[in-house]
Amino acid sequence: MTATPTSAVPSRPPAPDRRPRRGPLGRALLVLVLLAVAAGAAFLVVKATEPPTSNRGDGLHIPALDVLPGTALAQARPLPADPDVAAWAERAAKVTDIPVRTLVAYVNADLVTRQRDPDCKITWATLAGVGRVESHHGHFAGARVGDDGKLTKPIIGVPLNGSKGVRAIRDTDGGKLDGDTQWDRAVGSMQFLPSTWTRWAAHPDGGAPDPQDVDDAALTAARYLCASGGDLSTGDGWWKAVLTYNNSVAYGRDVYSGADAYARKVAELG
Repeated sequence: MTATPTSAVPSRPPAPDRRPRRGPLGRALLVLVLLAVAAGAAFLVVKATEPPTSNRGDGLHIPALDVLPGTALAQARPLPADPDVAAWAERAAKVTDIPVRTLVAYVNADLVTRQRDPDCKITWATLAGVGRVESHHGHFAGARVGDDGKLTKPIIGVPLNGSKGVRAIRDTDGGKLDGDTQWDRAVGSMQFLPSTWTRWAAHPDGGAPDPQDVDDAALTAARYLCASGGDLSTGDGWWKAVLTYNNSVAYGRDVYSGADAYARKVAELG
């Protein structure tokens, strides 16, 4: 996919609620909601499907790394200036166990963000770390990613109805994105709340973004993370971005563990 910059990344999102989240990590869908401080601000919803020590069904063993926030970050070798994305993804998929088409989406989001926000320095590996936690790279609950980047079936989270483990978030989109006209639900491979998606959604070529499209979801996540963390090539910036996505150190370590493992395996390819 070829993309050209259409707009600059907006100002940073409101500061997140930094209070610790407590509650069991369910094996199905435990939804954690990040509340912004400013009234009327967008929300981002992320879910944990299994404890960080699990391998989430990855063929690649990913050890859980007990890293200290702000002192380390997952680095990936820079991509070539004009890479053959499909060929690169085919090689990388064999050692990372990330589906090729989803990996293409992460790489394209990396490349587009270089143009639109060169100071951010986000990498495909960070996006892959997030995508692994959120939806198993678009393969959650039997979903798959088509050649066009569309999920074969929508990934939609549990209703945010105030039940145990979730916050109550009334419907904000008339059910347009999540099919629920009473409560909001997280949507897509990167698990955005409808109101957050509406605010930050991006399409590589300027079209109408779809959260159930891995290209749009990866680029939207990159846009949000860059606006949240600034320079993601620093430990402080990387951790600020990821903890804004989900204000949980356990979550940040889970993302870090995946991103670091993916970056190391691809580096071994030379």
